Amino acid sequence: MYSIGLDISKSSVNVYVPLGKLDLEIENSTKAFKSLYSKLKKLYKKESEKLIFVFESTGSYSVSLYRFCADKGIKVFMINPKQARNFAKAIAQRNKSDKIDARVLSEAIMIAKEKEINIPTIDPLVEEMKELMVYYKLKVKQRTQLSNHLESLSTKEGSKTLCRTIKAEIKSLKQSEDKLIEQVYTMIEKSKILKSKYDVIISIDGIGKIGGIVLLHLFIKYPHANQRQIVSLAGLDPVMRESGTSIKGQTRISKAGNRLYRGT
Repeated sequence: MYSIGLDISKSSVNVYVPLGKLDLEIENSTKAFKSLYSKLKKLYKKESEKLIFVFESTGSYSVSLYRFCADKGIKVFMINPKQARNFAKAIAQRNKSDKIDARVLSEAIMIAKEKEINIPTIDPLVEEMKELMVYYKLKVKQRTQLSNHLESLSTKEGSKTLCRTIKAEIKSLKQSEDKLIEQVYTMIEKSKILKSKYDVIISIDGIGKIGGIVLLHLFIKYPHANQRQIVSLAGLDPVMRESGTSIKGQTRISKAGNRLYRGT
């Protein structure tokens, strides 16, 4: 197998091709991916079927590449960012640039398990669910910001008219969130696979409807993550806290992941 490292940003992708040790920079677009794949097929010829694209699961930035690989039947190894950083440390790669990151990703194929290398599949239902959950997270963030602002105004005895306006906006946002959750739940019920996974999640004590949907979204987003990685992605992994002589041996959760997964 031949691993092609791709470091993805919003508008560009740095590519490392081991054969010939080529460092390339292309646009983050389907057109650019087509051109790259055409070059790779010419370069690797019959061996091009053994190509594996290695890249981080960087949310919306990696969607176009993921869909392109699904369309062309290209195998991928999607590595989560924290795993990629840990691998870079393990190989003593202290320098950091987009070009170097692409090379590190190419080498990261050595830590991939067989089940983590596959041709992506696009399920329209799952894709729509992901989009709805992104929108849901946006609504939750907006409501949290408004709630914090309202609390700030309340402590300063701010304008009552403004407070009423903010309260109305918060109520409207909460209603929008509830509608989105119902939409997602309806979609889950249409899929036997999603419904079975959801039922397993909510069978755990303390996890309700919203928590079940949010966690299901996390598992779908990172399908090959193990238990430890899921805990880390949610920011629930414990970290040791030490500072001088006053704080020693105290542990707390890292809160490094998305707060939505911790707040439901």
